Amino acid sequence: MTTDEHAERFTLLRPLLFTIAYEILGSATESDDVLQDSYLRWASVDLARVRDTKSYLARLVTRHALNTLRARGRRREDYVGPWLPEPLLLDDHDASADLVLAESVSMAMLVLLETLSPDERAVFVLREVFGFNHHEIAAAVGKTESAVRQVAHRARSHVRARRKRFEPADAETTERITEQFLTAAATGDLDGLLALLSPDVVWTADSGGKATAARRPIVGAERVSRVMVELFHRQPPNVRIETANCNSAPALLAYRDERLEGVFLIEFADGRITGLYAVRNPDKLVSLAVPRQVSRN
Repeated sequence: MTTDEHAERFTLLRPLLFTIAYEILGSATESDDVLQDSYLRWASVDLARVRDTKSYLARLVTRHALNTLRARGRRREDYVGPWLPEPLLLDDHDASADLVLAESVSMAMLVLLETLSPDERAVFVLREVFGFNHHEIAAAVGKTESAVRQVAHRARSHVRARRKRFEPADAETTERITEQFLTAAATGDLDGLLALLSPDVVWTADSGGKATAARRPIVGAERVSRVMVELFHRQPPNVRIETANCNSAPALLAYRDERLEGVFLIEFADGRITGLYAVRNPDKLVSLAVPRQVSRN
């Protein structure tokens, strides 16, 4: 039977547990389900036998997240167009002071983590982001410490070879570039957009076949700038755009008649836009109703 102490311990660690699940799954919706299942299991645990609540709950959440990740592999094969993680709406101050956390929930990193196997992803997240030791990770993923060390080395090498340089812009720069980008796109200013976009900028759109979106990534400043003008120029009066912080990056939320129709995340490097991620699949927009707390502690 659950007690107030069960609830207090779980609630205190909830931001950390949610972040672990989200970084393993790339889905806020599935992470909520994982936390709910984990809490039900936690509620029946004899607390007198729990030496380290954080380690115990992290292990519990990791196991549930891994089961979910393995079970959905088949469904991913039938997905229409590019697949992107569910965007995560954050409070403005959530991850900005922790660069490791900010990078770990960035869209670019989450996309990269999708190229790892489930075990590699869980081990990498637990070790590189949250700093759990090999013994704790072994218990969470059901492997020996020796095997965990090998998996960690393999995953770390894979990520290092493919990760983009993470360069969070300061708030003033972020606001300025985002405003310039939106103004140029809304007014059809192609030259203005070209000045903001990196020559090899990539536009990736995720619709799951449930909304209008490019079925393949679009590469190059000229091509991407034309897509931006097509999307944002001369919007009807029932469409409004709001700015937000999603996945530790500036984002534009597009509403039509108060219905959220898409979120557009902007990625920076060297003062220019290097990546744009558009999530149009309505199933992935549900979790944006409320801001989330993320934490490494």
